[in-house]
Amino acid sequence: MTRTAEKIDALVREDSSMASALEAIREEADRNGGEVQWADVSDDLTSGQWGRLIEKGVLVDGDEGFEIADREAFDRALDGDGDGGAAADIDIDEEESSWSQWDKLAGVGALLLMPGYWFDSIRNVVGSTINAVLGPLDAALPFYGVILSVALITGLYSSLLQANLMNTEVMGKYQERMQAVQQEQKDLRQEKKDAEERGASEAEIERIENEIERAREEQMEAMADNLGMFKEQFRPMVWIMLLTIPLFLWMYWKIQSVGIDGAEATVIMPLVGETSWQSGLFGPMPAWIVWYFLCSMGFSQLLRKSLNIDMSPSTS
Repeated sequence: MTRTAEKIDALVREDSSMASALEAIREEADRNGGEVQWADVSDDLTSGQWGRLIEKGVLVDGDEGFEIADREAFDRALDGDGDGGAAADIDIDEEESSWSQWDKLAGVGALLLMPGYWFDSIRNVVGSTINAVLGPLDAALPFYGVILSVALITGLYSSLLQANLMNTEVMGKYQERMQAVQQEQKDLRQEKKDAEERGASEAEIERIENEIERAREEQMEAMADNLGMFKEQFRPMVWIMLLTIPLFLWMYWKIQSVGIDGAEATVIMPLVGETSWQSGLFGPMPAWIVWYFLCSMGFSQLLRKSLNIDMSPSTS
């Protein structure tokens, strides 16, 4: 709910007769092209009510008189459709973040392949199967070129899967809702400060404090609902893992089980020099994984730029 709608709700709670006053202002605005003057509505509301509407920013300066600051929010609040807090205007369809049956199967498949990193029997089966596809590539290129080619392939399908399976619009709505709640809290704290400075009544201070507490609860609910954003981000990852784990297991199998002989057993890497594929470069991380990640990150950035793929949440 926008700040205009919140202010209207607060004014009506303070003074029940404000509802009829607001209705009179709306009718006059409709008759007069959107603008209202005090003389036109003086019979329907008091000067105090008129002053409160201007003070709260519900009415703002127009060309000849005053106009409603946010007509859409004004109508929603007056018609009873504005309840729900700062995030009510941000409609999120939870079904858009749900995983399909195929997504869940891909996740199960990726989990079943993960033990291949620890069990030789699984790694040997996966490695020998993938070797039927990558064997010719391995025979044609030196091993560093094979890893570079695998990194290019994984970077390409990773970018395409993220572009097609990740709904950045839904992610943007989750982000926008959290920002709206945070902004509401900030505005309410400022409103409380202003009220205290002008010596407002205890009832008004208490009303603002209740609004702050409601906004805090709404923030906690929004944080819990952000599970949908996590699901949206993780959805393409299960497919990427399903396709990438077998390639990783093949490289692991090729180096660990089959072995690489001759000149291909070592590689010259920047800042490191000549090293074997199994040598640890960053702690326990072997050289072949470091080389793969360097190539993969570089290719992924180039592919996203060339294909104009933007993974940042899109907001309205």
